[in-house]
Formats: sequence, structure tokens, C-alpha cells
Amino acid sequence: MNRDDRSLISWFAFAAAIAALVVAIVGVRSDGSSESASGSGGAAKPTIEVVMNDFSFSPANITIPAGGATLKLVNNGAATHNLQVADLGIKSPDVLAGETYALEVGAQSLGSYKVICPQPGHEGAGMVGTLVVSDSAGGASGTDGMTTGGSAEMTWSQMDALMLKVAQQYPATTVGKGGQMMEPTILDDGTKEFVITSKVVDWEVEPGKIVKAWTYNGVVPAPEIHVNSGDKVRIVLKNELPDSTSLHFHGIQVPNVMDGVDPYTESPTTPGGEHVYDFVAKGPAVGIYHSHHNAQEQIPDGMFGAFTIDNMPIPQKLIDKGYTKDRQAGQHGAQRRRRHRPQPQRQELPGHRAVHAQGRRGHGGQLHERGPARSPDAPAPADGLGHCQGRHPAGRAHPARHDLGLPR
Repeated sequence: MNRDDRSLISWFAFAAAIAALVVAIVGVRSDGSSESASGSGGAAKPTIEVVMNDFSFSPANITIPAGGATLKLVNNGAATHNLQVADLGIKSPDVLAGETYALEVGAQSLGSYKVICPQPGHEGAGMVGTLVVSDSAGGASGTDGMTTGGSAEMTWSQMDALMLKVAQQYPATTVGKGGQMMEPTILDDGTKEFVITSKVVDWEVEPGKIVKAWTYNGVVPAPEIHVNSGDKVRIVLKNELPDSTSLHFHGIQVPNVMDGVDPYTESPTTPGGEHVYDFVAKGPAVGIYHSHHNAQEQIPDGMFGAFTIDNMPIPQKLIDKGYTKDRQAGQHGAQRRRRHRPQPQRQELPGHRAVHAQGRRGHGGQLHERGPARSPDAPAPADGLGHCQGRHPAGRAHPARHDLGLPR
């Protein structure tokens, strides 16, 4: 091979090396741009926490972007729940009490869709909501990237303005009337028997607004029970709720075994079950009867009514102000700020005396001080009418609360 041939071959090798280098550089740039494109092709789907209580979703209105989201389902209830949006073909598996499930929701068409818990009876009990698919969906994100999906807490000034606005609308005409006197059935031995059926009904809390109320005998507040000192009283509780319940007589002296504090003085009355309370009325007294099972939910949802013994005279200073009714055991107020955390339910233990902080409504949190031990048949001391305030932890419809226009 002469010198010219070697020179020509060298030039070909040099050209091939340059070509290979160009191909390598272009390839690297292509990989980099591909990675960049995939990384910036759109924001990651937000994660929105949806708390499932007995029986509500919180928030009740769930907003997601059109590109989809991850719904973090947290079951804070005692029952098994799941989430279904039938119109979109979305349904989570069952989520057991205390467990969490990440439900992936893909891209959806803009609109509003009904959300339910498809467990038997849960939709009818009010466990419904709305999924809103929006092209401008947003939410408050925490430091962990979690989108709450809910609204900001109400300030004290907003609460004051809302209370004033609603108070100025009173009275409003709605269908249904609670708190009417309940007539007893007189048994052969003279016992006055009152039958109380706990059940969920549709209840109009303001004109045109219907909620699922948990009631005694289908009304809110429940019918008033009135007896006289010395009357033999029998209360028959029938449970048509999807949950267990019990009946407590608040401010009324009854034997300890009739005080309705499950699981200590009795077992809870399960769905479809019945429980009988027998005692002799001791007055005068102005009290209430209410649920003492999951009370932080069942009471605000409507399960309370007046219980009066004898006719208590009205102080003259109240007569001077225009009060004329013999028995004053009206509906308790429902002013509760949303930012208050729920109080844990502390049952009344045998051998303890309840000492109640004056509050607004609900029997959820109570202070107790130890008192002398009582036999099972000894009268339970009247525990007053004061209630500890707190916020219901979920978004279930609250008849009494909605009467005053308060948020769920």
C-alpha cells in the first residue's frame, strides 16, 4: 500500500470517527430532552383526603381536576365503608374501620357527580356527597402535599354574622313540628307507657332544605314526655336505625340499671332490637332524654327530647317578662364553632357522679368525680341539663344545627 492509499484510508477513518461522535451527541441530547418532556408534561395528580365517618363524607363536596386525582379514603367510623361514583364507574373496595385506601381516579369529564357509600342502608342514612370535576380545581395543600379539599375554618366574626342573619329569619315555616306532648298508654296497673321508636326520616330544617334526621318517633326535637311524681313509668325503646343506640334520662332520677349508659348499665340496643326502662317518677324535674351511644353524632342529628315531671312554677321575674308556659324544657341551642375539636365520649360509670360543664348541646364530653358506690337499683342522681360543647367530626346532616343555619 503506497503513501497516498494510506492517507485516503486515514481520512475515511477520521470522517467515520467524527460521524460517530455526532451521533452520540445527538443521542444524548435526545434522551435528555425526552426525560425533560416526560418530567414536565403535566403536574402530578393531587392527593385529596376524604374521611368516611358514620355516616358521612368529609368533605361532602370533593373537587378534583379534570386530569384526575388520588382520593385517600380514611375510614374514621366504626362500620365498614367505601366510596362509589356510579355515573363514572368509580368504586373503591370495602375499607374497614380504622383503615385507609388510595383510590386512583383517572381523567374525567367536567361536571358534578353523586357520591355514595354503597354499603346497605348507608346511602339512606345520609352518607352521600358530590364529586366535582373542574378544570380549575384547587385546594389547600399541607406540607406533605396533601390536598384537603375542604374550606377554611369559619372565623368568629363570620360565625357572628351568620348567627345574626339566621336569627333575624326566625320563625320560618317548615313542614313538620317537633316537641309536642306524647300521650302515654295506661296499662292495667296504672303504669304510663311511652313507646319511642328511633329512626331516620327526611326532615325540613329550613324552607326547601331536607336532611336525613335521626329521630325519636320521626320528629325533631322528640316528643315531650310529661309525668307526675309517683307515676310508674315504662319507656319502650324500639331501634329502627342502622346503628345501635341506647336511651339516657338526663336530669331524671332513675335506678342505676335504668340509666341507659351502655355498655356499663346495659348492652346497646342493636338495629331491630328493643329495650324497656321501668322506674317511678321523682320530681319536680326538668330534664331530657337522649341517645347515649355514639352520642356525639346521634344527639346532634336529632335524638333528644324534653322529659318533665310535675308542673314547676315560673319565677315571677320571668312571668314579668312574658313567660307563661308551666314547663320550660325547650330545645337546646346549637351554637358551636367549627374549629372546636370533638370531645371524646366519656360514659357515666356506676359509682360516679356526673359533673357537667355548662355548654350548648351534646353529651359527648363530661367531667366526673367519684361519689359513693350505689347498688344497681339505687337511684342515679340527676345530672343536670348542662352539656359540653364540641364539634361533630363529620359532615353528616344535623337537623338541630341546620335549624340555626350552622354549617355541618
